[in-house]
Amino acid sequence: MSLYKVSPFGTSSRFVGLENFLQLFQSGRFIQSVYTTLIFVVVTVVVGLVISLLLAILLNDKIPGIGIFRTLLFSPYAVSPAVAGVLWAFLLSPVSGYVSYLFLIIFKIQPQWLTTYPLALIAVMIATVWQNIGFNVIFFLAGLQSIPQSYYEAATIDGANSVNKFFKITIPLLSPITFFLIIMNISSSVFYSFAAIDVMTEGGPSNTTTTMMYEVYREGFFYFNNGAASSESVILILIMAFFTYLYFKFGQKAVHYQ
Repeated sequence: MSLYKVSPFGTSSRFVGLENFLQLFQSGRFIQSVYTTLIFVVVTVVVGLVISLLLAILLNDKIPGIGIFRTLLFSPYAVSPAVAGVLWAFLLSPVSGYVSYLFLIIFKIQPQWLTTYPLALIAVMIATVWQNIGFNVIFFLAGLQSIPQSYYEAATIDGANSVNKFFKITIPLLSPITFFLIIMNISSSVFYSFAAIDVMTEGGPSNTTTTMMYEVYREGFFYFNNGAASSESVILILIMAFFTYLYFKFGQKAVHYQ
């Protein structure tokens, strides 16, 4: 369909070759969606993995009741993206949201989280990171528990401090888990963030929270431009395949298996 001009209801089509693709790269809205997607993916993946790793380290301690905290931390992942979007839209509401109320009490300001840039993009990022944290923590926690304690004991005897142990033992031995989570989080940020964006901002304000996935939806189901939506889908798949290939080719060199 990316090579055809298709009527809104699919009753007729006309072959146009690469015309749909050429029009996309001349579209300011599509270029902006690519830029927004890049920022969105980089921030959500990096911030999400860093926070998840720190939480996993805290949850790895053997203290009474730690299982309850692990369960509570995983629970956001069981929530659908649409429900997560509704939840955060309520929390960030300037009228009834608890987050906005705390900002008003502490900082004497009332941010318009969902209607101003870059706050709207930050709000969607927060919702996406929050929902993925549970998934990431479970895998990091499993990786941490698989590292033999004898490594840390030997490092202690050699005089290594906590920082050295973290960067010389923990990070290298967690690299297979991290490699897997980076790929999964990129896919999640690109594809599964659609529901949160649709519920919280609908791509606004002024298309500043419109990612490539949401742009595909709008072209296909809002403007009924099926040919353009199909060509955007092809470009999105090619971009994902290209970066996944690069990461498998060069990123895997930093992976250390026990």
